[in-house]
Amino acid sequence: MNYKHLKSSDPEIYKLVRAETRRQASELTLIASENYAWPAVLEALASPLTNKYAEGYVGKRYYSGNKIIDKVETLAIERAKALFCAEHANVQALSGTPANLAIYSALCNYGDTILGLSLSHGGHLSHGHSVSASGKLYKFINYEVDQTSEQINFEKLRQLALENQPKIIVAGFSAYPRNIDWQKFRNICDEVGAYLLIDLSHTAGMVAAGVLPNPTNLADVVMMTTHKTLRGPRAAIVLCKLALAEKIDKAIFPGTQGGPHENTIAAVAVCLAEAQRPEFKTYAEQILANAKVMADELKNLSYHLVADGTDTHLLILDLSHKNINGREAENLLAIAGINTSRSTIPFDPLPPTKASGLRLGTAAITARGMKETEVKILVKMIDEILKANDKKLAKQKKAEIKELCKKFPVQ
Repeated sequence: MNYKHLKSSDPEIYKLVRAETRRQASELTLIASENYAWPAVLEALASPLTNKYAEGYVGKRYYSGNKIIDKVETLAIERAKALFCAEHANVQALSGTPANLAIYSALCNYGDTILGLSLSHGGHLSHGHSVSASGKLYKFINYEVDQTSEQINFEKLRQLALENQPKIIVAGFSAYPRNIDWQKFRNICDEVGAYLLIDLSHTAGMVAAGVLPNPTNLADVVMMTTHKTLRGPRAAIVLCKLALAEKIDKAIFPGTQGGPHENTIAAVAVCLAEAQRPEFKTYAEQILANAKVMADELKNLSYHLVADGTDTHLLILDLSHKNINGREAENLLAIAGINTSRSTIPFDPLPPTKASGLRLGTAAITARGMKETEVKILVKMIDEILKANDKKLAKQKKAEIKELCKKFPVQ
């Protein structure tokens, strides 16, 4: 992008923006929740649409001058509905956590019971953790994965639902590597009379591409962020049945938000258009192929993976028997220019600040054009760095990472 105005008006910020751009170009991200936004998405974000106050919804604004804005937002809505086969779409949510909070407020009263996967077992802060507003405003009961398979035990989940009679069951996760049987969640919700909220934030891109199952028809509400596997802006989409449309819309505006960010909504529309292209399906398929190779290579090197592998873009490396914890591994790899995120593992004896696991994701490196060959090179490097547990070696590997980045520039 051309930063000529920023350069002259605020050289300090300009230098920092340029520095971060260079960092992203010269380092790799294996952080499962990060990706590179499409160039057209960045242009939409920087557009004059940010100047317009558009409080309200299409055709029902509280300010004049929104005829064009209405067309922009309508495009985003229609593309979201078409891509995910949804009856209704709200594209105004600012991000994932605000979207989830709005959904809870639409479907529950404060203090009502909700079931969500424990954070240390792969859930998300906004799925009821005690430090989150979600855990303070509602009575969250956490379900967990099975200690042996490290996958969801649906019979235990069913019993928990029968005992607690929740208003909502939250499915969809931030650190769960396996495919999910959405129908089993639907069956349990029907049995106890609960709403099914599916948080599709991590896998939305693969669902949009048709390489992972689309659960929209089974859910009462689906929430997804757009900046992960969709390569869009930092925003969220909420899909729901028509019967819930009014409740959801009112919970987002005026319930939890004011005027929408229409430049971001335009960027959401752009990423949804990109996801409709045949090339996007190829990209999504490669994400999964790269993750499968990464998992297999790590297992061949005697690493334990949570749930014994992956069906998605992410995997959780269990380091509990490797004489290094997640934070140490994260810091060591960062020295080499490989960015990851520490992660708790199920029944983790360590606190989240240290954690026994490392979460790895393949969406961003795949966006740069990397395939199986490069994944194998990366795994070998990761193994060497973690086994040596030596900062000097990590620094030496940084040069190799820079060379790899030059061959696969940010696209």
